[in-house]
Amino acid sequence: MQIAAQLYTLREHLKTPEDIAASLKKVKQIGYNAVQVSGVGPIDNQALKDLADQEQLTICATHIPFADLTDKLDEVIEKHLLWNCKYVGLGGLPQEYRTSREGYASFAKQATDIGRRLKEAGLTFIYHNHDFEFAKFDGKTGIDILLEETDPAAVDFELDVYWVQAAGGDPAEWIKKVEGRMKVVHLKDMTVTGAREPRFAEVGEGNMSFTRILQACEDIGVEWGAVEQDQCYGRDPFESLAISLRNLQSRGYGN
Repeated sequence: MQIAAQLYTLREHLKTPEDIAASLKKVKQIGYNAVQVSGVGPIDNQALKDLADQEQLTICATHIPFADLTDKLDEVIEKHLLWNCKYVGLGGLPQEYRTSREGYASFAKQATDIGRRLKEAGLTFIYHNHDFEFAKFDGKTGIDILLEETDPAAVDFELDVYWVQAAGGDPAEWIKKVEGRMKVVHLKDMTVTGAREPRFAEVGEGNMSFTRILQACEDIGVEWGAVEQDQCYGRDPFESLAISLRNLQSRGYGN
């Protein structure tokens, strides 16, 4: 498994093309060789490709707005082919689908249609979870509905191990559950304050079982581990990315 920096972590440092250029340079200096494009401000597709190439950074995956997937799919395909980026990600289920089994089933059908069109272009649609997909409808979780009612040949998953844990799931077991349907995973850790507040943490700095998580990723053939931290609580997010990378390097990843 190769390691990438999820750029959403740096979203406050990605507002302008100049910000993006400086941030990609820092990401490379930290030691990352790949990025997932998400949370990036307005920039021309070719310009972003040129900046990534300049720093020798692979664009391994993205997160794309759902409206672009439904209304501008040809443009999405063109952009990903330009970036030589195979994995087209959706960062979460739109709000209107989240409250019922029928909503999940309806989304599953749309996701399958999108995924089939992407597959025709040589790309792969990946769905990124949060915790709300683990709500149950008639005894079945939303994420199980997505697993069962999307076409396995058209829709892959991008499990976020923090949100699986936050929902009460076992990340390692869920990784095994999506075997054959996941090549990109989101790596982040969880800790808790003395006031019992759960918090995002750098990989290896929290309480999650990364020995089991990383082994499960190896077992199912995950290609990319994207390091993400939604909040850094006052710490420089570049430092947070560096800490996560160092801890992963100590386990033999990202060297």
